[in-house]
Amino acid sequence: MSESAHLRRTALVKLAGAIVVAGLLVAAMLLPFVGGTGLVARNSSTLLDALPVELTDKTPSGNTKVLAADGSEITEFFTNNRTPVTPDQISDVMKQAIVDIEDSRFYEHNGLDVQGTLRALAKNVAAGGVEEGGSTLTQQLVKQTLLQTASTPEEQQAATAQTVGRKLKEARLALALEQTYSKDEILTRYLNIAYFGEGAYGIQAAAQKYFSVNAIDLTLPQASVLAGLVQSPTNDDPLVNPDAGAKRRNQVLQRMHDLGHITDQELADVSAAPIPLAEGGTPPNGCIDATVGGFFCDYMYNYLTGTLGISADAIKNGGWTIQTTLRPDIQTSGDQAVLNTLPMGGGNDLAGVFTAVEPGTGHVLAMSVNRRYGCDAYECESVNLNTATSAGAGSTYKVFTAAAALAQGYGANYTITTPQPYSSKVFKKNGGTTGAPYVVSNVGTNYPDTMDMTAALVESSNTYFVGLEDALGSVEPVVRTAQAMGLHSIDATADQIIAEKRGSFTLGVDATSPLYLASAYSTLAANGTQCEPTPVVSIVDSTGEPVTKDDGTPYVSGNTCKENAIPAGVATTLNQMMIGDTVTGTATRAAIPGHQIAGKTGTIQDNKSATFVGSTPKYTVSVMVFNPKSQRDVGGYGGNKPATIYHDAMLPILSKEPSVPFPPADPLVVSGNRPTVPSCSSVSSCRDTLTGAGFQPVVAEVNGARSEGSFLGTSPRAGAQASPGQVVTIQVSNGSGYRTPAPTTRPRNTPTPEPAPSAPAPTPEAPAVEPPPVEQPPSGQFELPDWNGDGDPGE
Repeated sequence: MSESAHLRRTALVKLAGAIVVAGLLVAAMLLPFVGGTGLVARNSSTLLDALPVELTDKTPSGNTKVLAADGSEITEFFTNNRTPVTPDQISDVMKQAIVDIEDSRFYEHNGLDVQGTLRALAKNVAAGGVEEGGSTLTQQLVKQTLLQTASTPEEQQAATAQTVGRKLKEARLALALEQTYSKDEILTRYLNIAYFGEGAYGIQAAAQKYFSVNAIDLTLPQASVLAGLVQSPTNDDPLVNPDAGAKRRNQVLQRMHDLGHITDQELADVSAAPIPLAEGGTPPNGCIDATVGGFFCDYMYNYLTGTLGISADAIKNGGWTIQTTLRPDIQTSGDQAVLNTLPMGGGNDLAGVFTAVEPGTGHVLAMSVNRRYGCDAYECESVNLNTATSAGAGSTYKVFTAAAALAQGYGANYTITTPQPYSSKVFKKNGGTTGAPYVVSNVGTNYPDTMDMTAALVESSNTYFVGLEDALGSVEPVVRTAQAMGLHSIDATADQIIAEKRGSFTLGVDATSPLYLASAYSTLAANGTQCEPTPVVSIVDSTGEPVTKDDGTPYVSGNTCKENAIPAGVATTLNQMMIGDTVTGTATRAAIPGHQIAGKTGTIQDNKSATFVGSTPKYTVSVMVFNPKSQRDVGGYGGNKPATIYHDAMLPILSKEPSVPFPPADPLVVSGNRPTVPSCSSVSSCRDTLTGAGFQPVVAEVNGARSEGSFLGTSPRAGAQASPGQVVTIQVSNGSGYRTPAPTTRPRNTPTPEPAPSAPAPTPEAPAVEPPPVEQPPSGQFELPDWNGDGDPGE
């Protein structure tokens, strides 16, 4: 037998077998529909009930898009690259091409097409390959939906198994779909879910990938190519194999001509022309592909999965639109600034970390690092340094001490003498309550021993602020103030810091998150309103409705702010005090003409990290410079590299905006509202007097030269200033130093008047903790400097 005869015989056998199988399948599948109208009606509901949820969703899931504040796209998240479109967003010629080549009787059958199936079998067997689709578009929609929504290997295998059972299931579901949706809906769903090769799922992604156009703009030369891809997208890929792609296109064109849908001239012209490819790029997928703000994207993604509890699968397959807070202009400016000061490569291992937050909303505006996000090269970084707790922030923590003191009534003019070196009266070298005192010095010798709070903050005196902690009596109010302002990077260790009485807290030795540092300072810029940082404004689904939790509430609910986290007067006063840092203090390099910038520098011991935080009423920015791999001298203080980065990043932003001044300082906070301890003469009168003055009286026995139980005085003493609500100790003698007076001998019958008893002189007050020596300024209204001077004293 000749080879050609053998091939024909084999083809006929295949055809006969296929016809038998098809007949059996058709009989089984159509059984509910051949018993009359009543049987059809009776079984339709059963078929509809059997529809999986995947087939009841009208629109397949598409890519989740992440947008910046200005509406530009940052990135997308997807498992399959798909952008679903509506029927009116697909060109008519594209619809016609796919129907003609895959299911020419689509508008005539009810989901199954016996005639079309047999015709396609005969044609394909005779041709030795696929020239015409055998299943209807509705059946193909069922198969692709079950395959693409399969969540386990078993489900994937079941969706593609070459078994009669799978074919029967597809057919019954196809019949049910036809009972549920219109032809136009089914065709649109098919075009949205079909795979066209090159990672393009759905007609919109395919139109963009191969021709850089939208699905509505597809022409006959383009539509005929795409319609031919669904049967074998790899073999007929025109980008890889132009000849195979052209051959398959011509088969589509011929079929359209045979059915009378294109003219002879159109067939001839398009068939003879090369494929008009105009390859488009694949959309970015994930944060590593982000067009801007890779580290911001990483923070946002972890916020979604961590803080909000959204699954990664839901993000990738939700087809959502996530509106973020990212400001591309600030992000780009921050990127350039950190690279200008700390270029990548060339042996540089220092990280410059720029983080911007909006006061009053908590919106995270930018996260810049002099690294590329997510790759493995030397100049790359996969750890998010903007959020990580990596290095100390130095003297920026003095602001928390100042805020705590101002809140307790210590004015901006509160003056103390703290010689260098200064030995703490409260804190010990190794913490606790015993041992050598904690000793601190300033950087350099240009600091006067006696300073007020404003000058000490501007010039960044270490000794003053440890002395101010002494005056507060504990580190607890400082730590709690920092937490209240939003410094959550210390939440895990706050209680330990307090328990160990770490007087060094005010010097910022604890590892700090740049994001939380900026967030805490933004509480001041927002006049005491603390807002939790957030990268997301809204999350909506493909219909524009908010994405909700299981309980029906939206994932993003809006306001995350708390008013009066610290008193507004404290915040406004502290802002005015910090303006001096960029005018005459340690951060003059950060100054931007025409704009008030409230700032503070910080440098930890041995210059292993340097920090600057600067605020306007609209923007708060933290800049930290450190080595994330190993500790070493960063070369300068917070007023050097960090202040320079701030200036270079914010100058282009602020120069385009009008100046917004800070509110004035609160006069009561500036002058201090520490009440005076009243005088009293007995334990009972002291209790009433102190309580009436707003203090907390506590009675304690101390060594004294008076008899046991005698009133000695108060600590703090009468006339001293104290904090509102402070504990004032009423001191009574324990009699330890009391001496009974010796009896006096007199001559008999010689009356002598008895002298009035004289009380022994009281002993000094018990050694209760006293603050460092206080030198108050002359009486009269104290005013903050107007910050018109010059100079850069250094930190």
